[in-house]
This record gives sequence, structure tokens and C-alpha cells, in this order.
Amino acid sequence: MKIICNKAILSEAVAAVSRAVSKTVSIPSLEGIYLDARENAVTMCGYNLDMAIRTKIEANVQESGKACIPAKLFGEIISKMPDQDVTIETEEKEVVRIRCGKSKYKVTGYKPDEFPQLPQPSCDHSVNIPNNTLKSMIRQTLFAVAKVGKPIHTGALLEIGNGKIHMVGVDGYRMAIREETVKCDEQNLHFVVPGNTLQEVSRLIPDDDKPCSITIGDRHAMFTLGDYTVISRLLEGQFLDWRAALPKSSAQTAVVSTDDLIASVQRVALIITDALKSPVRCRLDGNSVSLSSRNVTGTADDQCDIKYRGAPLEIGFNDRYLLEALQNTDCDKVRLKLNGPLSPLLISPMNGSSFLFVVLPVRLKGDNT
Repeated sequence: MKIICNKAILSEAVAAVSRAVSKTVSIPSLEGIYLDARENAVTMCGYNLDMAIRTKIEANVQESGKACIPAKLFGEIISKMPDQDVTIETEEKEVVRIRCGKSKYKVTGYKPDEFPQLPQPSCDHSVNIPNNTLKSMIRQTLFAVAKVGKPIHTGALLEIGNGKIHMVGVDGYRMAIREETVKCDEQNLHFVVPGNTLQEVSRLIPDDDKPCSITIGDRHAMFTLGDYTVISRLLEGQFLDWRAALPKSSAQTAVVSTDDLIASVQRVALIITDALKSPVRCRLDGNSVSLSSRNVTGTADDQCDIKYRGAPLEIGFNDRYLLEALQNTDCDKVRLKLNGPLSPLLISPMNGSSFLFVVLPVRLKGDNT
């Protein structure tokens, strides 16, 4: 194999596919980036048996062939190269020569034939969705996806049917639900994509309204995003019945400026640390919500104007969970729905149902069981 390609384009591609390169599996070739050069392009791929990232870049292919180059070293070499065309050439025994300007490297690679074949979704279910819409859906649910705990909840649920797509993240303390209208013939399709995959998909989605494609199989999903393709295994198990988990009624409601409430929570949370945890205590009454926190460091009190309906209510929340929900609303004002001090808080837009965030309260001292 011998190719010549633009350094900037190559560097971007190497950085992207490297995020899917394995660091722990026992197959040596998976520690490398796989290159397949033919005609006027090079296909590059990183794979860790759970997720693959693949792209194709233009190149002057002087000799077709394949290579598998150690990802970490490859990325470091390319990033330090001068802004000139890069020549990559393979020799015997998996030796790869990399040249750019006056810089020359000789790297021992892996056998490209030992690089595992990428999985392909086994079924032909697919849906198209605008790039910026998918990016928004991921951002507004990923914060609620569990990092640890029940494996099925370390991913986000996607449901497609009746012209709607829902994305749901849950971690046992909060839940985020996003809804969008899509043109799709699929009905009652649901699958769970790992949070790590969605994080990488979000990074690679172009910032435009062109359609991206999601192809779903029994065990894998494939995201086609501009110049990149992300293939991921799907999580197996029983996801939370999120509709049944939502409160059926709300005894108290409030409308509040999102920025004002965020600022108030941030102020009273200044004395809260990982070592000195304490809830943000919220008392809703009349046209204001009084916020406070108490621990051995001291006390913090603040107040925020609201439009409130219902009996006076005192309720506590984890400051980070409440802030992350509010910060992901993208709304000037939000509607809050509550049903007592021990029931979840629902945060929704003033109009429509594009999102619904649910935050469980923290039991305050003195609450009745």
C-alpha cells in the first residue's frame, strides 16, 4: 500500500476513529487503526468489539492495499507533522513508513487480515432524522443515562412508532425524555444504544439539518453521519417502563424563568461539596420559591420569582441533578409540576412535549414516611 493524503484531513479522521479503538481486549490488531486503500480513497476504522467508527477520506492511492497501524502512536505522529501532504507506505512484516516534509517514521503495525470484520445490522429497519435534531435529542437525554448500575440503563432507549421517535435516559434518580416527529414507516420499534456510543455519535454529527440515517438490527445499530459511520452493539434487557413511571397528576404547578432558577440553585449550592453533601431545600409559596442549603460549612439562602398554583410545598433536591435538568431545557421559561414533597418533579416546556425531565426529590429531615 502507498498513499498520499492531506495532513489536516488525515489528522481529523485519525482522531475520530481512534475514539473507538480498543484499549483492553486481547486481540492485538484492535489496538490499531485499520486502513484499506483503493481507487482514490482510504477507508479508516477503529473498533473495540462494542463500537466501530469508520470513515473514508480522499487520497492519492499509488498502490492499493491494507494496513493496521497502532492508533496512539499513529495519532501522535500525524498531529506533530508539518502542514504538508503525508505519505504512508507499507513494507514487509507489517512495517509502515510515514513521511511528511523532512519527518520520517518507521512503525511496526499489526496484520491487517487479523482485524475483525465489522458487524452489520441484520434487519433492514431504518429511520432518517435531521442531524441537528438527533444531536439535540442526544444532548437532552445523555445527562440522565446511568454511568453505573443496571447495564440496560447505561444506554438510552429509542422508540419509533406512530410518526414519533422518543429517546429516554434514566439512572434511578432522574429521567430525561425527548420526543420528535419523524417520517418513518416503522412501527413499535425499540432498542437501547449504549451511552458511550451516543456520546461519540453526538461528536461526529454535522451541525446542519441534513438527514442522518439510523439502521437497526437485532443486535446492532448503524448511524450514518455525513462522512462517518458508527456501528454499535445494542444493550439487552428490560428497560424501565417509563410511561408507567410518570406521575398521573400534579397538585402543584409553577412557571419560572429557567435562567433565574438556575442562578438561584447555583448560589445556594456554593456551600455543597462531595464531602459535605446537603439537599437544596425549596419552599414554594405564593409567587416565589425560597431556596436554602445547610451544612457544617454554613448556610445559604436565596429566592426566585415564580407563578405558583397549589398549596405551600417544601421539597428537597440534589443540586447537580436539578441543575443538569434545568440547564438542558433550552427554554426561557419552564413549567414545573409537583405532587407533594416525596413525588418526582416534572420539568417541561411551556408549550408542546418536546422534552420532559423528571427529578426525584431528596427526603428532608422531618418528612413523614
